[in-house]
Amino acid sequence: MKFASSPLLSQLLPAWRARFVAALILLAFGTLAARSVYLQVVRNDFLQQKGESRYARVIELSATRGRIADRSGDMLAVSTPVKSVWAIPEDARLSPAQARELAGLLEMDVRELNRRLAAEKDFVFIKRQIPPDTAEKVAALNLPGIHLQREYRRYYPAAEVTSHMLGFTGVEDKGQEGIELALDAQLAGKPGSRRVIKDRLGRIVEDVESIKPPQDGRDITLALDAKVQYLAFTHLKQALAEHKAKAGGVVVLDARTGEVLALANLPAYNPNNRVKLTGAQLRNRALTDVFEPGSTMKPFTIALALEKGRFRFDSQIQTAPGRLTIGNATIHDAHPHGLLTVAQVVQKSSNVGTAKIAGAFSPEEMWQMFDALGFGQPLRLGFPGEVGGRLRPFKTWRPIEQATMSYGHGISVTLMQLARAYLVFARDGDLIPLSLTRLESPPIAGKSVFSAQTAREVRAMLEMAVLPGGTAPKAQIAGYRVAGKTGTAHKLEAGQYADRYVAAFVGFAPVSDPRLLVAVMIDEPSAGKYYGGEVAAPVFAQVMAGSLRTLGVAPDAPLKPVQVARDAAPVPESL
Repeated sequence: MKFASSPLLSQLLPAWRARFVAALILLAFGTLAARSVYLQVVRNDFLQQKGESRYARVIELSATRGRIADRSGDMLAVSTPVKSVWAIPEDARLSPAQARELAGLLEMDVRELNRRLAAEKDFVFIKRQIPPDTAEKVAALNLPGIHLQREYRRYYPAAEVTSHMLGFTGVEDKGQEGIELALDAQLAGKPGSRRVIKDRLGRIVEDVESIKPPQDGRDITLALDAKVQYLAFTHLKQALAEHKAKAGGVVVLDARTGEVLALANLPAYNPNNRVKLTGAQLRNRALTDVFEPGSTMKPFTIALALEKGRFRFDSQIQTAPGRLTIGNATIHDAHPHGLLTVAQVVQKSSNVGTAKIAGAFSPEEMWQMFDALGFGQPLRLGFPGEVGGRLRPFKTWRPIEQATMSYGHGISVTLMQLARAYLVFARDGDLIPLSLTRLESPPIAGKSVFSAQTAREVRAMLEMAVLPGGTAPKAQIAGYRVAGKTGTAHKLEAGQYADRYVAAFVGFAPVSDPRLLVAVMIDEPSAGKYYGGEVAAPVFAQVMAGSLRTLGVAPDAPLKPVQVARDAAPVPESL
């Protein structure tokens, strides 16, 4: 039987069934039409967005980081344009040979390159901040989906000389250390963006619009003087080599304004090339390392004695037989001196004399004086890792601890703290804040710590300390009157004093009208000499002499040779 004559074909289908199928078809067409109208009329932005995602890109526009200049306008940190290699992974279909060639140019593992190109992202960096010649070679390859983007890299002309003052930026041009971090908010610009159209190979064929223009960072003018900074760094480096020291630091302040004219530390690093950088090189020791200041603290104890009226400049103190027992501990002088005036206690750096003077005060009185000078608290200059040193509450002091703190043991400070505290003697007893940036006008007045009379009397004592018969004749400078104090202290290791030393000297000049203050710290000199008068004082003299002449400060003393004083052995300090 033929299929056409099958009895099944003679059966009539229900009329509702045909209508139902037709309704389903019409409903499907209606749904598609409604969806089409919805997408193309009501929500046309959806299709437009999907379409633009195939050819449109938003490109970030880098902002230029602000420049850093010294007080004279010489550039210390600038941003130079460089290129970075980036890719659109879905467009970067490289052959194995092309991947190997690109990886070779960029000095990277081809497996790392392929890993980045396999990322499910619209944008990936392949290599940041490459040299210009390498960028040209990459561009010449004309690889699909591989592009070059303009960025900025920080350059520091003075390299390691200003490394701890300036710090450095990371690959994203954000501050990581030093001034770059402390003032990052002012230096950092705000990146912009623009929308572009790209072809199938990812090449920009049309610049559509600027979404947000970039805002460049603000230029910063530091208080630092590049010439003074170079002097500080160079002479510190020479001293560390001569005395085979572990580390060291130099701080130079303007006594009139509190501006930081120089800050040098060693070991240092080259911020332009940080390939083999270690943590020890990064430490800004003048602000992060604390040490017992030793005899450099004696002038503050003496100033308190004068201020309270309990001793005078010429009051006599019996220091014989060169030792003083308090409880079960004994304080020693390096050499017995016998009867000394208060001024000679500073000049000869007598521990016994200073401890006897300190015994006239309550612990609270001494603590208040140390606190007013800023010890025991950070200076808050904005540098990373800045510490405040150690100044224990006075209620816990024992008599022997009060005595040793009077001459710089049992208390710890940073070099910057010590330098700032000495401003009270370079000025008329007031303490002003320090400034990293150049000031248009000096501060009117600071916080009064001592009277002007007290400051002048201690200033005279500090001048005696650098003359023959004092502890630092090697701090003298031809043509200038100098005042200052040496300090030598054992280093603490595991709670015990070891046979390692920190040598220090803090002083200012010219005494008739103090302009500059220089603080020097040499950590662990190991070539035989370790007293502050032998190790740190000569660095002070070299830095101060060069700085005064660089700034054109007029001499205040006859230009006579000081060689005799330099050859004379300084009076050893009492440790």
